[in-house]
Amino acid sequence: MSDKNQVSPQPIVKIGHYILGQTLGVGTFGKVKIGEHQLTKHKVAVKILNRQKIKSLDVVGKIRREIQNLKLFRHPHIIKLYQVISTPSDIFMIMEYVSGGELFDYIVKHGKLKEYEARRFFQQIISGVDYCHRHMIVHRDLKPENLLLDHNLHVKIADFGLSNMMMDGEFLRTSCGSPNYAAPEVISGKLYAGPEVDIWSCGVILYALLCGTLPFDDEHVPTLFRKIKSGIFPIPDYLNKSVVTLLCHMLQIDPMKRATIEDIKKHDWFQRDLPAYLFPSPVEQDSSVIDTDAVQEVCEKFGVKEYEVHNALLSGDPHDQLGIAYHLIIDNKRIADEAAKAELKDFYVASSPPPVMFNPSETTPSPIRPHPERLASAIRERSLTKEGGSKDASEGGPNTPVKRAKWHLGIRSQSKPTDIMNEVYRAMKALDFEWKVINPYHVRVRLKKVNSDSEYTKMSLQLYQVDYKSYLLDFKSLSSEEDPQPIDGDIMTYQQSTGYQTMEFFEMCASLITQLAR
Repeated sequence: MSDKNQVSPQPIVKIGHYILGQTLGVGTFGKVKIGEHQLTKHKVAVKILNRQKIKSLDVVGKIRREIQNLKLFRHPHIIKLYQVISTPSDIFMIMEYVSGGELFDYIVKHGKLKEYEARRFFQQIISGVDYCHRHMIVHRDLKPENLLLDHNLHVKIADFGLSNMMMDGEFLRTSCGSPNYAAPEVISGKLYAGPEVDIWSCGVILYALLCGTLPFDDEHVPTLFRKIKSGIFPIPDYLNKSVVTLLCHMLQIDPMKRATIEDIKKHDWFQRDLPAYLFPSPVEQDSSVIDTDAVQEVCEKFGVKEYEVHNALLSGDPHDQLGIAYHLIIDNKRIADEAAKAELKDFYVASSPPPVMFNPSETTPSPIRPHPERLASAIRERSLTKEGGSKDASEGGPNTPVKRAKWHLGIRSQSKPTDIMNEVYRAMKALDFEWKVINPYHVRVRLKKVNSDSEYTKMSLQLYQVDYKSYLLDFKSLSSEEDPQPIDGDIMTYQQSTGYQTMEFFEMCASLITQLAR
């Protein structure tokens, strides 16, 4: 039989330790493909830049500088650039891969969002944009298609245009992406393109989140441009008056009168339920005190000497690449410190719906820990299997008695784990509980004590898998003096809180159980 008609397998394309897969998208300078690490199977997004294209556009130097800074970007709501690999024909940017799709698709699927959900997305976007602006980068193409969602529905700002360094007198003349999100000064061709253009785009995005439509839209482009330049857009009756004032300030056609990042951050609507980690408080630093570790990191990244970094810092030039890199590193440390503090201090989401509501039809895996008794048995069985031993009762097999706890305080259910947790969130919301999501199946909860403004009854709710179709929602009392942290990476091991099994804790459990039973 002839094999002439047989399709030969596609050759494997490998870049560094990554095997390239399907194309995720196409950009100005090339395309984005999915990549998988050969050993760890970790997935990344690989942005491929064609050297010939960037050379013809005379942006080689600018791209080199921007890549160096983007490699230093470490913000929870900005896509990370891990590594750059160069070949004679292309530049490969190894970036964070986000599996939740585009915010655009999320809006198309859900329509206008609940106000609390729109605010949560918007707060994350503004945090990332603020981080960029403070480090002299303007995105200039902010739109829901360039805002990705991870598996926890957290925003990741992506697709940074490679001609967007904030340099005096520069202007992006080429229109990129949809004009619906472009500021009036951009579509008018004016030589003005600073942070204000990103603020306008964020205003359009906020409107889309709240209304499910665009403030300025028309199939006829000249008509669309006239609408944008007029700055007149419909305001639905259902919009909160507070957010309307914010929208009108952001969608101000005069860039000099438009809201700044600081205006947005101070706005009452924006401030509600604002997580502390998004805008860590600035640290007052003596300019004469230099962080030697940060200087060393800049030297390693840029291949320069220490005195060059010191000269850059002393010059006070806000556009100096070495100075920008140094302050980026300092900022990253500060954000990491604030995030660590948030684990202890800003621990609870005050009376709000959960950050993530689980959809039973979704297949995104989330870790459910086996119940301690089941876990101990499984470890023993695995150990025996590895040693080649039999698993009968005489050798410690599954028939060997397991030491079991006398009792567990909780609810046992055979419902789907996602359904169980959704009901828990609804019940906590109805009872005005406050909580912090540790992972999809573990939350820490508190309830303000009667006649007290600062004291709380606290507990941990953890969903365990008891057997292949049964789950236990375990209730654990937490000390009011401390919010116990996992020890040695084991979420099951806690610092013990002695003598804290109070009636308040049991009443809290009872009210939750009663609410769940309704």
